[in-house]
Amino acid sequence: MLKKMISAALAVLLCATSLLNATGCTATNAGKSAQDSKTTQTSANDGKKTTVEFWYAGGKTAVGVIQDIVDKYNKSQDKYEVKTVTQADYDETYQKLQAAIAGNSAPDLVLLSPSAARTLDEKNLLADLNEYTKKDDTFNKDDLISAFYSQGTNDKGGQFALPAYGTTQVLYYNIKAFEDAGVDPSSIKTWQDLGDAAKKIKATGKYEYGWEPMWGPDNMIDAALSNGASVFSKDGKKVTINSKQWVEVFEQFRKWIHDDKTMAIHSGGQGWEYWYDTIDDVIQNKAGGYTGSSGDQADLDFSIVQAIEQPAWSSATESKPTAGAQTMSILKSSSDAEKQGAYDFLRYFMSVDSQVEWSTTVGYVPVNKKIMEDDTYKKYLEDHPQAVVPFNQAKHASIYPVDPTNGQVHDALKVAADKVEIDNVPAKEALDEAQKTAQAALDAVNK
Repeated sequence: MLKKMISAALAVLLCATSLLNATGCTATNAGKSAQDSKTTQTSANDGKKTTVEFWYAGGKTAVGVIQDIVDKYNKSQDKYEVKTVTQADYDETYQKLQAAIAGNSAPDLVLLSPSAARTLDEKNLLADLNEYTKKDDTFNKDDLISAFYSQGTNDKGGQFALPAYGTTQVLYYNIKAFEDAGVDPSSIKTWQDLGDAAKKIKATGKYEYGWEPMWGPDNMIDAALSNGASVFSKDGKKVTINSKQWVEVFEQFRKWIHDDKTMAIHSGGQGWEYWYDTIDDVIQNKAGGYTGSSGDQADLDFSIVQAIEQPAWSSATESKPTAGAQTMSILKSSSDAEKQGAYDFLRYFMSVDSQVEWSTTVGYVPVNKKIMEDDTYKKYLEDHPQAVVPFNQAKHASIYPVDPTNGQVHDALKVAADKVEIDNVPAKEALDEAQKTAQAALDAVNK
């Protein structure tokens, strides 16, 4: 991944000429606007190819691998030319996309979270991919992991997105730190076990912190779901994010961070800066481990760290962290040729060969089940056992429920997480306020 200073420098260099341009900076031509690249039909075939503009975000390795797959696709056929536009992170992609849609300069294909794609689908801004899959003799939805595939469907049977890759947060522990503290990684069966391990690691005097949860609500959401918590009531009419299961988890994280000081978070900064800082602490032997994405694996030194699954919250519960997908959607406003080209590349990205390259290089969970039949991938798993960890975790993971408030419930949890992790506000106070805000949003939708 990019280090802090490199990330900031590149952001300045790439975007200095387009800060007022809502379409962002291209990966191949920083000074050229996205609209210019979209309206110019360029290719190695004297303009005969249809240009497909593709927006996405990711860390340094992920961005590079996607670009490599794009380059291979462009060379594999002479009908379409995919042009890439990178953003700082997933949130910025969505924000810039909304501005581009309003300005009639939207791309043809975009990588989004399912919730963001669902919001656009509800506004009738995305193409229904059923129109393309029904004509595609090579497409079989049973080849895809259902938990990822289902995140791109709506309640009317439409397919507004297809999964590009899956992700789930796992535990990356510093091998030496665990050895110094006499902690056996296999003994981490619960979050309470991890809390005890963090205390022992800090007590060695060799590490600033025993563990670093990743900043934001997602880490604590995972732990809460593994404590039996729910986001909504069964009838969908009530938000339930201030139940005792939620409060117990958020309050324990507050104590670890602020009272015990055995855990810590990095927060703020530009783009993924906080994420890189967290990883750096573990790699540089400042912390005993961190909770991070399966997609971090390509940037980690596994002679220093190793991976294990997230545990249950306690001995009375089961491990149920979330498994999500990043999905690709096609904009409805694109021309027929651009939409067909976008679908063609999407299918290329979901192919076994591309998924092998993506998963082995970046570490995200593959969405195409047929990858498990590939000899190259099977050999990779034998040599890189850490790659199996997120895949196995995804098999028993939770799927964050569809939020009818278009993310306002998650936003309320994000505010609560900041209050607990950064401001040392008691969990019940923070979650009661989040509950009030989230319930008002849900009531407005239900009315």
